[in-house]
Amino acid sequence: MSEPRSGIPRLETFCDGVFAIAIALLILEVKIPHADEVGPGGLMPALLHLWPAYGAYILSFVMIGIYWANHHSICRYFVRSDHALNLLHVLFLMCIAFVPFPTAILGQYVMHPEARRAAVAFYSLGMLLPAAAWLLMWLYASHEHRLLEPDLDQRFIDHLTRQFIASNALYAGAVALALWMPFASLTICVGLTLLYLSPPPQPGRRHG
Repeated sequence: MSEPRSGIPRLETFCDGVFAIAIALLILEVKIPHADEVGPGGLMPALLHLWPAYGAYILSFVMIGIYWANHHSICRYFVRSDHALNLLHVLFLMCIAFVPFPTAILGQYVMHPEARRAAVAFYSLGMLLPAAAWLLMWLYASHEHRLLEPDLDQRFIDHLTRQFIASNALYAGAVALALWMPFASLTICVGLTLLYLSPPPQPGRRHG
């Protein structure tokens, strides 16, 4: 018989480590200007010229931070982990660790008209991947209360499921939209990040 929250603290610890590494790697993609890039105006204009990289860094930093906070919240609903959930977490963390790469691409190429669409589409894909892995984790854990607290209200579970599916649909739409209107695609990514800044809903409980 499984102990309460069997395996969950260890899973959270591992996830915290990967979150910390991924979020720290983001700043490494903001490159120091080379000496030959510093013009007559000095270093400050060259640093200000890096504003797209700063913007991409902030957006991805907040996004990963939100995933960390929401992962902490959602793990409260798990009573235990199992082998399949652990592997789904590995998939999710692989997607999180991938985020610094499309972030660097976005910061480097978003202001280049000939490369903007590809850069934004690639970044939107980088946002879609962890969202899709998150949905898979939730669907597996929540199916017939497989790994969730038994008193969680099914309406609350269904609400979260619909929310996660909607996020995936919007991110997928952002990937497609980037090929025609890249700044509209970025608006969707920013909007979803801002939406998840709000506190998670309080869980409903079954009575009796």
